[in-house]
Amino acid sequence: MTNSNVMKGGAGTVLLVLSLLVMVAGFGYAAFSLSAHGHAAFNASSNVPWGQPISTYLYFALASSGLGLLAAIPLVFRVKAYYPVAKRCVFLAFIVLISGMAVLAMELGHTFRMIWAIPFGMQIESAMFWMGVLYLLDLIFLLWKFQRLEGKDWDSKTAKQIGVASFLGVLLASGNLALIFGMMSMRPFWFDGSLPIYFYLTGITSGMAALVFYTYLAYGFKREAMPEPLQRLLTGNLPVLFAALLGVTLLFILVRMVTGLYSNMPEVHLVWSDYILTSPVYHLSLWGGLVLPFLLLLSRNLRVQPGVQVLCAMLVFAGLFAERYYFVVGGQVIPLFKGTWAWDIVHYTPSAAEWSLTLMGAAMIFVLYVLGEKYFNLSDTPADITAPEPSGATAKVTA
Repeated sequence: MTNSNVMKGGAGTVLLVLSLLVMVAGFGYAAFSLSAHGHAAFNASSNVPWGQPISTYLYFALASSGLGLLAAIPLVFRVKAYYPVAKRCVFLAFIVLISGMAVLAMELGHTFRMIWAIPFGMQIESAMFWMGVLYLLDLIFLLWKFQRLEGKDWDSKTAKQIGVASFLGVLLASGNLALIFGMMSMRPFWFDGSLPIYFYLTGITSGMAALVFYTYLAYGFKREAMPEPLQRLLTGNLPVLFAALLGVTLLFILVRMVTGLYSNMPEVHLVWSDYILTSPVYHLSLWGGLVLPFLLLLSRNLRVQPGVQVLCAMLVFAGLFAERYYFVVGGQVIPLFKGTWAWDIVHYTPSAAEWSLTLMGAAMIFVLYVLGEKYFNLSDTPADITAPEPSGATAKVTA
Protein backbone atom coordinates (compact mmCIF):
# COMPACT_ATOMS: atom_id res chain seq x y z
CA MET A 1 0.00 0.00 0.00
CA THR A 2 1.11 3.59 -0.59
CA ASN A 3 2.39 5.45 2.44
CA SER A 4 0.73 8.82 1.94
CA ASN A 5 0.92 11.18 4.91
CA VAL A 6 -1.18 14.17 3.86
CA MET A 7 0.19 16.33 6.68
CA LYS A 8 3.50 16.50 4.80
CA GLY A 9 1.82 18.14 1.83
CA GLY A 10 -0.50 21.01 1.06
CA ALA A 11 -3.34 19.77 3.28
CA GLY A 12 -1.00 19.87 6.25
CA THR A 13 0.09 23.39 5.39
CA VAL A 14 -3.52 24.58 5.20
CA LEU A 15 -4.33 22.97 8.55
CA LEU A 16 -1.19 24.47 10.04
CA VAL A 17 -2.12 27.99 8.93
CA LEU A 18 -5.74 27.68 10.11
CA SER A 19 -4.69 26.25 13.47
CA LEU A 20 -2.07 28.94 13.90
CA LEU A 21 -4.67 31.65 13.24
CA VAL A 22 -7.04 30.14 15.82
CA MET A 23 -4.22 29.80 18.35
CA VAL A 24 -3.09 33.39 17.90
CA ALA A 25 -6.68 34.68 18.04
CA GLY A 26 -7.40 32.71 21.20
CA PHE A 27 -4.20 33.86 22.85
CA GLY A 28 -4.73 37.45 21.73
CA TYR A 29 -8.28 37.67 23.05
CA ALA A 30 -7.35 36.07 26.36
CA ALA A 31 -4.27 38.27 26.76
CA PHE A 32 -6.23 41.43 25.95
CA SER A 33 -9.03 40.48 28.36
CA LEU A 34 -6.58 39.71 31.16
CA SER A 35 -4.60 42.89 30.60
CA ALA A 36 -7.78 44.99 30.57
CA HIS A 37 -9.74 43.30 33.36
CA GLY A 38 -7.29 41.10 35.23
CA HIS A 39 -8.65 37.85 36.61
CA ALA A 40 -12.14 39.38 36.43
CA ALA A 41 -12.02 38.39 32.74
CA PHE A 42 -12.82 34.91 34.04
CA ASN A 43 -16.14 34.10 35.67
CA ALA A 44 -14.29 32.45 38.54
CA SER A 45 -14.97 33.75 42.05
CA SER A 46 -14.03 33.12 45.65
CA ASN A 47 -16.62 30.34 45.64
CA VAL A 48 -15.48 28.80 42.34
CA PRO A 49 -11.81 29.77 42.00
CA TRP A 50 -11.04 26.97 39.53
CA GLY A 51 -13.02 27.21 36.32
CA GLN A 52 -12.80 25.96 32.76
CA PRO A 53 -9.09 26.80 32.24
CA ILE A 54 -8.23 24.43 35.11
CA SER A 55 -10.50 21.70 33.74
CA THR A 56 -8.90 22.21 30.31
CA TYR A 57 -5.43 21.86 31.81
CA LEU A 58 -6.55 18.75 33.69
CA TYR A 59 -7.97 17.27 30.48
CA PHE A 60 -4.75 17.89 28.53
CA ALA A 61 -2.43 16.77 31.33
CA LEU A 62 -4.27 13.48 31.83
CA ALA A 63 -4.58 12.86 28.08
CA SER A 64 -0.81 13.31 27.89
CA SER A 65 -0.35 10.85 30.74
CA GLY A 66 -2.68 8.41 28.97
CA LEU A 67 -0.60 8.65 25.80
CA GLY A 68 2.51 8.03 27.85
CA LEU A 69 0.94 4.91 29.34
CA LEU A 70 -0.04 3.68 25.87
CA ALA A 71 3.53 4.22 24.69
CA ALA A 72 4.69 2.02 27.55
CA ILE A 73 2.85 -0.98 26.07
CA PRO A 74 5.50 -1.43 23.33
CA LEU A 75 8.42 0.49 24.84
CA VAL A 76 8.32 -0.93 28.37
CA PHE A 77 6.29 -4.12 28.20
CA ARG A 78 7.59 -5.00 24.71
CA VAL A 79 4.23 -5.80 23.11
CA LYS A 80 5.60 -5.38 19.60
CA ALA A 81 2.21 -5.21 17.90
CA TYR A 82 1.93 -1.66 19.30
CA TYR A 83 5.25 -0.45 17.89
CA PRO A 84 3.49 1.33 14.95
CA VAL A 85 1.91 3.84 17.37
CA ALA A 86 4.74 4.16 19.91
CA LYS A 87 6.52 7.13 18.38
CA ARG A 88 3.31 9.00 17.67
CA CYS A 89 2.16 8.38 21.26
CA VAL A 90 5.36 9.85 22.66
CA PHE A 91 5.18 12.91 20.42
CA LEU A 92 1.49 13.50 21.13
CA ALA A 93 2.08 13.12 24.88
CA PHE A 94 4.74 15.82 24.71
CA ILE A 95 2.76 18.39 22.68
CA VAL A 96 -0.52 17.82 24.56
CA LEU A 97 1.24 18.42 27.88
CA ILE A 98 2.97 21.54 26.51
CA SER A 99 -0.43 22.86 25.36
CA GLY A 100 -1.99 22.13 28.74
CA MET A 101 0.82 23.98 30.49
CA ALA A 102 0.30 26.96 28.18
CA VAL A 103 -3.37 27.13 29.22
CA LEU A 104 -2.43 26.85 32.89
CA ALA A 105 0.20 29.57 32.52
CA MET A 106 -2.38 31.94 31.06
CA GLU A 107 -4.78 31.15 33.90
CA LEU A 108 -2.28 32.25 36.54
CA GLY A 109 -2.29 35.85 37.70
CA HIS A 110 1.41 36.29 36.89
CA THR A 111 2.19 33.98 34.01
CA PHE A 112 5.98 34.11 34.13
CA ARG A 113 6.37 34.27 37.89
CA MET A 114 5.83 30.52 38.11
CA ILE A 115 9.14 29.97 36.28
CA TRP A 116 11.07 30.94 39.39
CA ALA A 117 8.44 31.02 42.14
CA ILE A 118 7.52 27.32 41.93
CA PRO A 119 11.00 25.74 41.81
CA PHE A 120 12.74 28.18 44.15
CA GLY A 121 9.81 28.47 46.56
CA MET A 122 10.62 24.89 47.62
CA GLN A 123 7.16 24.27 49.08
CA ILE A 124 7.95 20.58 49.35
CA GLU A 125 4.87 19.84 51.48
CA SER A 126 2.61 21.10 48.68
CA ALA A 127 1.23 18.64 46.14
CA MET A 128 1.20 21.48 43.60
CA PHE A 129 4.96 21.93 43.99
CA TRP A 130 5.47 18.25 43.19
CA MET A 131 3.04 18.53 40.28
CA GLY A 132 5.40 21.04 38.69
CA VAL A 133 8.48 18.94 39.43
CA LEU A 134 7.01 15.65 38.24
CA TYR A 135 5.46 17.02 35.05
CA LEU A 136 8.74 18.77 34.22
CA LEU A 137 10.51 15.42 34.60
CA ASP A 138 7.76 13.85 32.49
CA LEU A 139 8.45 16.37 29.71
CA ILE A 140 12.20 15.73 29.89
CA PHE A 141 11.79 11.96 29.69
CA LEU A 142 9.29 12.24 26.83
CA LEU A 143 11.68 14.46 24.87
CA TRP A 144 14.60 12.15 25.64
CA LYS A 145 12.62 9.09 24.65
CA PHE A 146 11.50 10.71 21.40
CA GLN A 147 15.11 11.62 20.62
CA ARG A 148 16.12 7.97 21.00
CA LEU A 149 13.26 6.81 18.77
CA GLU A 150 14.16 9.45 16.19
CA GLY A 151 17.65 7.92 16.16
CA LYS A 152 16.04 4.47 15.59
CA ASP A 153 17.13 3.25 19.01
CA TRP A 154 14.21 1.04 20.03
CA ASP A 155 15.74 -1.77 22.02
CA SER A 156 19.08 -0.71 23.50
CA LYS A 157 19.62 -0.88 27.24
CA THR A 158 19.56 2.92 27.48
CA ALA A 159 16.31 3.15 25.50
CA LYS A 160 14.69 0.59 27.78
CA GLN A 161 15.85 2.44 30.90
CA ILE A 162 14.49 5.74 29.56
CA GLY A 163 11.21 4.02 28.74
CA VAL A 164 10.88 2.65 32.28
CA ALA A 165 11.81 6.01 33.81
CA SER A 166 9.25 7.77 31.63
CA PHE A 167 6.58 5.22 32.55
CA LEU A 168 7.22 5.74 36.26
CA GLY A 169 7.27 9.50 35.74
CA VAL A 170 3.84 9.40 34.08
CA LEU A 171 2.40 7.33 36.93
CA LEU A 172 3.83 9.66 39.57
CA ALA A 173 2.84 12.89 37.77
CA SER A 174 -0.77 11.94 37.09
CA GLY A 175 -1.11 10.23 40.47
CA ASN A 176 0.16 13.35 42.20
CA LEU A 177 -2.25 15.46 40.15
CA ALA A 178 -5.06 13.28 41.49
CA LEU A 179 -3.84 13.87 45.04
CA ILE A 180 -4.13 17.65 44.58
CA PHE A 181 -7.86 17.05 44.45
CA GLY A 182 -8.16 13.84 46.44
CA MET A 183 -6.47 15.16 49.59
CA MET A 184 -8.82 18.16 49.94
CA SER A 185 -10.98 17.06 52.85
CA MET A 186 -12.75 20.43 52.81
CA ARG A 187 -14.02 19.57 49.31
CA PRO A 188 -15.87 16.27 49.94
CA PHE A 189 -16.78 15.79 46.27
CA TRP A 190 -13.07 15.48 45.48
CA PHE A 191 -11.91 13.85 48.73
CA ASP A 192 -11.34 10.32 47.50
CA GLY A 193 -8.36 7.98 47.81
CA SER A 194 -9.34 6.22 44.58
CA LEU A 195 -8.88 9.34 42.44
CA PRO A 196 -5.46 8.24 41.11
CA ILE A 197 -7.10 5.13 39.62
CA TYR A 198 -9.91 7.27 38.18
CA PHE A 199 -7.36 9.63 36.66
CA TYR A 200 -5.30 6.77 35.18
CA LEU A 201 -8.37 5.20 33.58
CA THR A 202 -9.90 8.36 32.16
CA GLY A 203 -6.46 9.63 31.14
CA ILE A 204 -5.57 6.55 29.10
CA THR A 205 -9.03 6.59 27.50
CA SER A 206 -8.49 10.24 26.51
CA GLY A 207 -5.07 9.31 25.19
CA MET A 208 -6.51 6.46 23.12
CA ALA A 209 -9.06 8.81 21.56
CA ALA A 210 -6.31 11.29 20.70
CA LEU A 211 -4.12 8.55 19.23
CA VAL A 212 -6.90 7.22 16.99
CA PHE A 213 -8.01 10.65 15.77
CA TYR A 214 -4.57 12.09 15.03
CA THR A 215 -3.36 8.89 13.39
CA TYR A 216 -6.24 9.00 10.94
CA LEU A 217 -5.78 12.75 10.48
CA ALA A 218 -2.20 12.20 9.35
CA TYR A 219 -3.39 9.99 6.48
CA GLY A 220 -6.41 12.00 5.42
CA PHE A 221 -8.73 9.61 7.30
CA LYS A 222 -7.84 6.87 4.78
CA ARG A 223 -6.59 3.70 6.43
CA GLU A 224 -5.46 2.22 3.11
CA ALA A 225 -2.82 4.99 2.92
CA MET A 226 -1.21 3.87 6.18
CA PRO A 227 1.78 1.55 6.54
CA GLU A 228 0.81 -2.11 6.74
CA PRO A 229 1.75 -2.64 10.44
CA LEU A 230 -0.38 0.33 11.42
CA GLN A 231 -3.33 -0.98 9.41
CA ARG A 232 -3.04 -4.35 11.14
CA LEU A 233 -3.11 -2.71 14.56
CA LEU A 234 -6.16 -0.58 13.75
CA THR A 235 -8.08 -3.66 12.61
CA GLY A 236 -6.84 -5.85 15.44
CA ASN A 237 -5.91 -5.09 19.02
CA LEU A 238 -6.31 -1.31 19.15
CA PRO A 239 -10.11 -0.96 18.80
CA VAL A 240 -10.58 -3.86 21.25
CA LEU A 241 -8.40 -2.05 23.80
CA PHE A 242 -10.32 1.18 23.12
CA ALA A 243 -13.61 -0.58 23.88
CA ALA A 244 -12.21 -2.14 27.06
CA LEU A 245 -10.90 1.20 28.31
CA LEU A 246 -14.25 2.88 27.64
CA GLY A 247 -16.09 0.11 29.46
CA VAL A 248 -13.93 0.34 32.57
CA THR A 249 -14.14 4.15 32.49
CA LEU A 250 -17.94 4.01 32.37
CA LEU A 251 -17.97 1.53 35.23
CA PHE A 252 -15.83 3.82 37.37
CA ILE A 253 -18.02 6.83 36.58
CA LEU A 254 -21.10 4.79 37.50
CA VAL A 255 -19.55 3.73 40.81
CA ARG A 256 -18.69 7.34 41.67
CA MET A 257 -22.20 8.44 40.71
CA VAL A 258 -24.04 5.78 42.73
CA THR A 259 -21.78 6.26 45.74
CA GLY A 260 -22.30 10.01 45.55
CA LEU A 261 -26.09 9.75 45.30
CA TYR A 262 -26.23 7.47 48.34
CA SER A 263 -23.87 9.66 50.38
CA ASN A 264 -25.31 11.43 53.42
CA MET A 265 -22.95 14.36 52.84
CA PRO A 266 -24.75 17.26 51.14
CA GLU A 267 -21.45 18.40 49.57
CA VAL A 268 -21.41 15.12 47.63
CA HIS A 269 -25.05 14.08 47.29
CA LEU A 270 -26.32 17.50 46.19
CA VAL A 271 -23.56 17.91 43.62
CA TRP A 272 -24.77 14.78 41.86
CA SER A 273 -28.51 15.17 42.38
CA ASP A 274 -28.96 18.94 42.02
CA TYR A 275 -26.08 19.97 39.77
CA ILE A 276 -24.56 17.24 37.58
CA LEU A 277 -27.56 15.00 36.90
CA THR A 278 -29.88 17.96 36.27
CA SER A 279 -27.61 19.21 33.47
CA PRO A 280 -28.71 18.30 29.91
CA VAL A 281 -25.11 18.90 28.79
CA TYR A 282 -23.82 16.26 31.20
CA HIS A 283 -26.39 13.72 30.03
CA LEU A 284 -25.54 14.46 26.39
CA SER A 285 -21.82 14.05 27.10
CA LEU A 286 -22.36 10.84 29.09
CA TRP A 287 -24.77 9.05 26.75
CA GLY A 288 -23.53 10.49 23.48
CA GLY A 289 -19.86 10.95 24.32
CA LEU A 290 -19.14 7.76 26.29
CA VAL A 291 -21.96 5.20 26.19
CA LEU A 292 -22.63 5.47 22.45
CA PRO A 293 -18.98 4.98 21.37
CA PHE A 294 -18.68 2.08 23.83
CA LEU A 295 -21.68 0.37 22.23
CA LEU A 296 -20.30 0.99 18.74
CA LEU A 297 -16.92 -0.46 19.67
CA LEU A 298 -18.55 -3.57 21.15
CA SER A 299 -19.59 -4.61 17.66
CA ARG A 300 -16.88 -6.68 15.95
CA ASN A 301 -18.01 -5.45 12.54
CA LEU A 302 -18.32 -1.78 13.42
CA ARG A 303 -15.19 -1.28 15.53
CA VAL A 304 -12.86 -2.03 12.61
CA GLN A 305 -14.52 0.57 10.35
CA PRO A 306 -12.37 3.73 9.95
CA GLY A 307 -15.36 6.07 10.11
CA VAL A 308 -16.63 4.46 13.31
CA GLN A 309 -13.21 4.65 14.94
CA VAL A 310 -12.83 8.35 14.12
CA LEU A 311 -16.39 9.09 15.23
CA CYS A 312 -15.83 7.29 18.53
CA ALA A 313 -12.60 9.20 19.11
CA MET A 314 -14.32 12.55 18.55
CA LEU A 315 -17.27 11.61 20.78
CA VAL A 316 -14.90 10.55 23.55
CA PHE A 317 -13.07 13.88 23.21
CA ALA A 318 -16.31 15.69 23.99
CA GLY A 319 -17.51 13.23 26.61
CA LEU A 320 -14.36 13.25 28.70
CA PHE A 321 -13.86 17.02 28.34
CA ALA A 322 -17.31 17.47 29.89
CA GLU A 323 -16.44 14.88 32.54
CA ARG A 324 -13.38 16.93 33.51
CA TYR A 325 -15.42 20.15 33.59
CA TYR A 326 -18.12 18.75 35.85
CA PHE A 327 -15.50 17.13 38.08
CA VAL A 328 -13.58 20.39 38.61
CA VAL A 329 -16.56 22.73 38.90
CA GLY A 330 -18.74 20.19 40.72
CA GLY A 331 -16.28 20.08 43.59
CA GLN A 332 -16.84 23.79 44.23
CA VAL A 333 -20.55 24.47 43.66
CA ILE A 334 -21.45 23.82 47.30
CA PRO A 335 -20.12 26.77 49.36
CA LEU A 336 -16.91 25.88 51.18
CA PHE A 337 -17.48 24.74 54.79
CA LYS A 338 -21.21 25.53 54.43
CA GLY A 339 -22.53 22.43 52.70
CA THR A 340 -24.34 21.10 55.75
CA TRP A 341 -26.40 24.25 56.24
CA ALA A 342 -26.12 26.38 53.07
CA TRP A 343 -27.37 24.23 50.24
CA ASP A 344 -27.59 26.78 47.47
CA ILE A 345 -25.73 25.72 44.35
CA VAL A 346 -23.14 28.28 43.22
CA HIS A 347 -23.70 29.12 39.56
CA TYR A 348 -20.75 29.30 37.18
CA THR A 349 -20.57 29.67 33.39
CA PRO A 350 -17.25 30.04 31.52
CA SER A 351 -16.58 33.48 30.10
CA ALA A 352 -15.49 34.21 26.55
CA ALA A 353 -11.92 34.65 27.78
CA GLU A 354 -12.00 31.20 29.34
CA TRP A 355 -13.34 29.64 26.16
CA SER A 356 -10.60 31.40 24.20
CA LEU A 357 -7.97 29.65 26.33
CA THR A 358 -9.56 26.27 25.60
CA LEU A 359 -9.53 27.04 21.87
CA MET A 360 -5.95 28.29 22.13
CA GLY A 361 -4.81 25.05 23.76
CA ALA A 362 -6.64 22.84 21.25
CA ALA A 363 -5.29 24.83 18.29
CA MET A 364 -1.78 24.68 19.73
CA ILE A 365 -1.95 20.88 19.68
CA PHE A 366 -2.89 20.96 15.98
CA VAL A 367 -0.06 23.40 15.18
CA LEU A 368 2.57 21.31 16.94
CA TYR A 369 1.18 18.05 15.57
CA VAL A 370 1.25 19.16 11.94
CA LEU A 371 4.83 20.36 12.42
CA GLY A 372 5.70 16.99 13.93
CA GLU A 373 4.17 15.10 11.01
CA LYS A 374 5.97 17.34 8.52
CA TYR A 375 9.43 16.99 10.00
CA PHE A 376 9.38 13.53 11.62
CA ASN A 377 8.22 10.06 10.66
CA LEU A 378 5.80 9.47 13.52
CA SER A 379 4.74 6.10 12.08
CA ASP A 380 8.29 4.78 12.19
CA THR A 381 8.77 1.23 13.49
CA PRO A 382 11.67 -1.17 14.00
CA ALA A 383 12.54 -3.06 10.84
CA ASP A 384 11.80 -6.47 12.37
CA ILE A 385 8.04 -5.89 12.62
CA THR A 386 7.35 -4.64 9.12
CA ALA A 387 6.73 -8.15 7.84
CA PRO A 388 3.14 -9.42 8.09
CA GLU A 389 2.31 -11.62 11.04
CA PRO A 390 1.61 -15.32 10.49
CA SER A 391 -2.04 -15.93 9.61
CA GLY A 392 -2.60 -17.97 12.75
CA ALA A 393 -1.39 -15.16 15.01
CA THR A 394 -3.52 -12.64 13.15
CA ALA A 395 -6.60 -14.80 13.53
CA LYS A 396 -5.89 -15.20 17.22
CA VAL A 397 -5.56 -11.43 17.75
CA THR A 398 -8.74 -10.54 15.83
CA ALA A 399 -10.86 -13.27 17.34
